[in-house]
Amino acid sequence: MNAVFPGSFDPITSGHMDVLTRAAKIFDHVTVTVMHNARKQGRHLFTLEERMDILRGATAHLPNVRVDTFGGLLVDYMARQEPGSVILRGLRAVSDYEYELQIAHLNRQIGDAETVFIMAATRWSFVSSSMVREIASYGGDVSEMVPRASAAALRRKHADVYAEREAEKAEQRQAQQEQPGR
Repeated sequence: MNAVFPGSFDPITSGHMDVLTRAAKIFDHVTVTVMHNARKQGRHLFTLEERMDILRGATAHLPNVRVDTFGGLLVDYMARQEPGSVILRGLRAVSDYEYELQIAHLNRQIGDAETVFIMAATRWSFVSSSMVREIASYGGDVSEMVPRASAAALRRKHADVYAEREAEKAEQRQAQQEQPGR
């Protein structure tokens, strides 16, 4: 049985990776599908190509996972998949479930597509792509919240902020060393 894990993955987080890694043990093949929505053009931090590159880097160690992209209705994408393929969705909290349940019912109604939910590990229940993007935009350390490929891409994207933050830290260390009595 195969699964399709759709999302914007802007960027992929450790919570996504937790769900994906566990799904790769359950399903024969998992396709991570970066959904492209023309109405959200310009709202993403990373371009579609950058997100796909990040995903390829983050999933390189999972031999039965591939990365793809699709624009339009997910049920149309699912209709092109191997019969019996399911939609895979990760859940962090009850609030996710309420939204995802509605979407799962709609996908079943309009496209006869089944959805399987995997709960993210508790340690990732607070991590979201939007929170990671915000922390990174201020030069914060997100390395525990995202796979290496995402962390590297975020550092590149916010290189000036990270450089400024590191310079401030170096100045603080220098000032502490120059204080009398140290």
